[in-house]
Amino acid sequence: MNISELYELFIHNPKITTDSRNCPRGSIFFALKGERFDGNQYAEKALATGCSYAVIDNPDYIIGERTILVDDVLTALQQLAHRHRKMLGIPIIGITGTNGKTTTKELLAAVLSTKFNLLYTEGNLNNHIGVPLTLLRLTHDHEMAVIEMGASHPGDIKELVEIVLPNYGIITNVGRAHLEGFGSFEGVVKTKGELYDYIRRSKGKIFIKKENKELQAIAKGIEQITYGSEDSSFASGHIISCNPYLTFDWKQQGKLHTVETHLIGGYNLDNVLTAVAVGRYFKIPAERISRAIAAYEPTNNRSQLKKTENNILLIDAYNANPSSMKVAIENFTSMPVSPKAVILGDMRELGPASDELHAEAIAEIKAGKFDKVFLCGEHFRKAGKEFATFATTEELIEALKANPLKGYHILIKGSHGMALEKTVDVL
Repeated sequence: MNISELYELFIHNPKITTDSRNCPRGSIFFALKGERFDGNQYAEKALATGCSYAVIDNPDYIIGERTILVDDVLTALQQLAHRHRKMLGIPIIGITGTNGKTTTKELLAAVLSTKFNLLYTEGNLNNHIGVPLTLLRLTHDHEMAVIEMGASHPGDIKELVEIVLPNYGIITNVGRAHLEGFGSFEGVVKTKGELYDYIRRSKGKIFIKKENKELQAIAKGIEQITYGSEDSSFASGHIISCNPYLTFDWKQQGKLHTVETHLIGGYNLDNVLTAVAVGRYFKIPAERISRAIAAYEPTNNRSQLKKTENNILLIDAYNANPSSMKVAIENFTSMPVSPKAVILGDMRELGPASDELHAEAIAEIKAGKFDKVFLCGEHFRKAGKEFATFATTEELIEALKANPLKGYHILIKGSHGMALEKTVDVL
């Protein structure tokens, strides 16, 4: 079956599922394959439990007219999403970056939703599967969309933008992350820059930090809507305080607006100013922009403050790379609180540079002069032998149970795979 025919079926069955345990009536099941499973094997179950059709790529699993055979299920899903996006034609903001893209996306959603019926990426569904699934949730009622795009290898963003066709682009920043996949920092810049490449070709616009030299170097020839600390930026603002939540001000036509956020860390200034710039560009009143940003509360262990019976926790355990680790440690160092403890987990997917980059993080920890330091994972164990080190998060939890912390401010930061959020229950 070709994509035009498949799209006609989708119009009448506009719900997509890739999980045979979740098959709403009138949905289409896409039998995706993974390292440990073959979705083709679940097509029959999906049809029996509610799906109208099942898209498969193995003829051995054909079950009458309700199974649709294609060359490759993932490619068919992506092509269907691309077709749907073109048919609806609403403005789309595409967002990527090393750090802050999910927080920025959610801030944009908070601001834009005050004026528009908005679709935006849920959670971290930002890869070659999550992006098309998000696009296929678009309906004629939506007026705009914000689509987050992640990358861990060269070409990832190019593949996604060709599906999304964004009218506007945002790269939050570029840093040393996923070096195992990208090979180098230059590889990171080139891959993230694939968003700019598409925007340049399609005559779109970008929202960009005016002072970011790496991004400005690859943004030549694109119309810019700028934000930053310079008054000449379209949206300019400054940090007022960060103890622990970020309070900032921003200007519009000479009038100063002060916003108290629920975000921890001065490094979130760029994220909130992006939301200000986007809101201003789409003619959302200043007071409404400020209220939306002030009301936003982060979730999913990203820049969260949690008060327990014993301690105050700064939980930033969703992910970690050298640039995000550095700014988190610097921010915690600058906070005028005492005593302080840090619980850090390995930064993953850094390839051959891993030992060197963990050693840099150890130097930053030493400069912070924290009262207690707990390090978890093989790389931090190797680099930080003078501190308390643990092979696994489970070992760390047992140590914290045996010697509980009380009365501390505690920074918890590590890659998602380290699962440091498990320590919260014993803190």
